[in-house]
Amino acid sequence: MCRKARMYAPLKIWRKWHGKANITQRRHAVASALAASACAPLVMARGHKVDNVPELPLVLDNMDVSNTKTLLTTLHSFGVGDDLAKVRRSKKIRSGTGKYRNSRYVMRKGPLLVYDDDETDVKRFARNLPGVDSCSVHRMNVLQLAPGGHLGRFLIYTEKAFKSLNKVFGSYKADSLEKKGYNLNRHMMACADIARIINSDQVQSKLRDMRQSIRIHDKTKKNPLTNKAMMLKLNPFAGQKAKLVAAQEEKRKVARKAAIKAKQGKAERQKKAKRTKLDQERHTGLVKSF
Repeated sequence: MCRKARMYAPLKIWRKWHGKANITQRRHAVASALAASACAPLVMARGHKVDNVPELPLVLDNMDVSNTKTLLTTLHSFGVGDDLAKVRRSKKIRSGTGKYRNSRYVMRKGPLLVYDDDETDVKRFARNLPGVDSCSVHRMNVLQLAPGGHLGRFLIYTEKAFKSLNKVFGSYKADSLEKKGYNLNRHMMACADIARIINSDQVQSKLRDMRQSIRIHDKTKKNPLTNKAMMLKLNPFAGQKAKLVAAQEEKRKVARKAAIKAKQGKAERQKKAKRTKLDQERHTGLVKSF
């Protein structure tokens, strides 16, 4: 009787919505997401249209823009227009009842504009472009760098922001100035192709030869009466005896068939003689009656 009534076991305010993670792990995640944004296959696999972009990551110098129109013109001149058009075409009404909760429309993610703290005008001019997000290089957000957990977002840096990356995350030669005690992750191996390493001549020349397993004895017990190989192993003459027995059995079968055939022939001859005799007696009786 009650349509759309209350929710069963409603969510409580003390529910644990977020899981804690170590700060170094979070920093590694941000650094990995930044590195993935420089890999063209990962950016294209995520759905961004970067065919006409001259380089990845895209760094724009002389970002002297005065309004949204000039910023849009600058982005189009560097081949970002394809990705912006893809975002505009993807806008649609949200499915389900979520459209009632002040978020009626959904669209795909576009490029992320990274600026320095003294370039706040860039954030103000980019806020009205559909699909374009912006963030400061000093406050990188892994939710923006890898939306939905998918690495490879299309990043557009300003020149000052790109130069500030070494100060924020440090390098292999110098420590970070903003993240105390943080060092960039180092690769465990230069080549991750394990098959190529194992099959290389340098590795194969140091390996021992492949060992062949030799079966000394058979642990399973087999019945010689049902297993021919085991019977021949115990009695080498079993094969000859089996052939002799088979020949004798064949001979008996032939003799039995011949006897049955002869017996059937004898019965047929007796029936024929009896039938002939009856015919003669019937003929003789007919002659006497006349």
